[in-house]
Amino acid sequence: MNSQIFHPFVLPFVLGMAFVLTYCLVGLIRVISQLPKDDRKKFWRSLVTPKTAWANIRDLFGDCLFHVKIWKRNPVLGYMHTAIAFGWFMIIVIGHVMLFTLKPLQGVEVERLQGMFTNFYYPIFFKYFAEETPVFAFLMDFFLLMIISGILIAVVKKIHSKIVGVKRVMHFGFADSLIRFALWTIFPFRLIAEKTNIMAFWWLYSIDLLIFMCMLPFTRYMHIPTEALFILLRHAGIKVTEPRKGYVLAELYSCPSCGLCIDACPMSVNDKMSGNTSAYFMKKLRNKDTEESQRIAETCLMCGKCVKICPLSIESCDIKFSQRASIPYNINSDHSYLNVISTEAEKSSKVLYFAGCMTQLTPKIMRAMKQIMEKAGEDYQFMDENGVICCGRPMMLSGKTAEAKAMVEKNTELIKKSGATKLVLSCPICYKVFKEEYHLEGIEIQHHTQYIDELVKTGKLKVSKGDVNYVYHDPCELGRAFEIYDEPREVLENVGNLRKAKSEKEISICCGGSLGSFTLTQQERDEITANSVNDLMFNNPDEIVTACPLCLKTFARKSPVKVKDIAEVVSEKI
Repeated sequence: MNSQIFHPFVLPFVLGMAFVLTYCLVGLIRVISQLPKDDRKKFWRSLVTPKTAWANIRDLFGDCLFHVKIWKRNPVLGYMHTAIAFGWFMIIVIGHVMLFTLKPLQGVEVERLQGMFTNFYYPIFFKYFAEETPVFAFLMDFFLLMIISGILIAVVKKIHSKIVGVKRVMHFGFADSLIRFALWTIFPFRLIAEKTNIMAFWWLYSIDLLIFMCMLPFTRYMHIPTEALFILLRHAGIKVTEPRKGYVLAELYSCPSCGLCIDACPMSVNDKMSGNTSAYFMKKLRNKDTEESQRIAETCLMCGKCVKICPLSIESCDIKFSQRASIPYNINSDHSYLNVISTEAEKSSKVLYFAGCMTQLTPKIMRAMKQIMEKAGEDYQFMDENGVICCGRPMMLSGKTAEAKAMVEKNTELIKKSGATKLVLSCPICYKVFKEEYHLEGIEIQHHTQYIDELVKTGKLKVSKGDVNYVYHDPCELGRAFEIYDEPREVLENVGNLRKAKSEKEISICCGGSLGSFTLTQQERDEITANSVNDLMFNNPDEIVTACPLCLKTFARKSPVKVKDIAEVVSEKI
């Protein structure tokens, strides 16, 4: 303990903190000012709404300090992030608690000590200026050692990432390497300074903090202060509107570049394609590398796995959509034919079945669905038996919102005039679009997996159980987008034996045939497909079953066993 309340070694820390707080304040004003007026109102209103406020508190602790989602994926990395983030938070909190519970110490004027200026640095250098009680001393040492243990794991991850369960890590430049070294040495310097009280280490500790905070805004570590703002904006219900402005700016700087999405991405089947993953897209867009970020946006399969894996649920696919929408593709779209399509329904039915473009190219699915509906005695109508309008998804993927809107409006008119109360879709892509982009009040929208499951459960459809061993592939748009995982599995368990894939449900691997990518070559797609098939063959099934016509056609080229749509399997067991 030293009797003075100031020492020059605190100045580097004070300068660094003043800089980073000023930068964050300017950034906050920039992000909020770029939000549309209605979004700004939603944001301020959400801060005082009890339900949203509770969600904010939950995720600020869960995502920023405890890193709950990382724990679920990789406990070692979960501990590493929690040890550093929560440990750092706790030693700051304990320092402030000690400051405000101080009793008069020898030669120290507590009133002066608790002034506004000294509050700024005193908890950070507490052991130099005052003595701790045994309880506070234990807690401070405990959390400091906890942080250092997390840093040791980070060092191991950098040297040999596979030891901690990470196949691929991101590559960074000099600035990120410098700030990472600063972060790794801050707490060892503090520990040595506290235990030895050697002045040189107090200076090193303070200078290290200065370097870290001055480098923070220009590196991936800016996610530390920014992710709190992102969580508040996310819970306010704000959506992506355009790339690199407002809400998206908060998302870009919240991305920690942890690289978890790299191993998860279907394009990481080889080192060459792993550069097309969301982590690199976010990095390039954050660094204003428009050309490269645009290239990655056009390459992406838009399977959504990166969003599910992301510890902050950053909506990288939506950002890529907005990036595509800003690109002036030279596409001449003529939709005048929409005006001559009759909207008069041939008959009125309770169930309206919309096969969609990809199912039209896979007629065995349509035949199976017809047989299922007829055997169940359903009053149905086949909306696009003789061909009709696309759901609009391809135009949406290319950023052609006006053309997509025209299709949506025409289809809406056709569906409403059919008199149906239920719309059944075989294509997960169509299902996603009809659920999210269409306004069909009073009409229940079901994917055919849900519909078949309902028919079996209500007894309308009688099926027999065989001895075939099935493995089910979760289509991206059906599983990750809408969490329809149980219904198809329950259907398959009624007709055979269900075996597990290596990766299922929200971490299921994309088939590689997605229309989301504009630029992947067939060879690259085949590599992704082969990897996905190997994943599905993990438990040696007799047949692969999916619920997407595009996945069906894609897997059929590479699978060593039969690949069927779930409707085909059920129609065989009626």
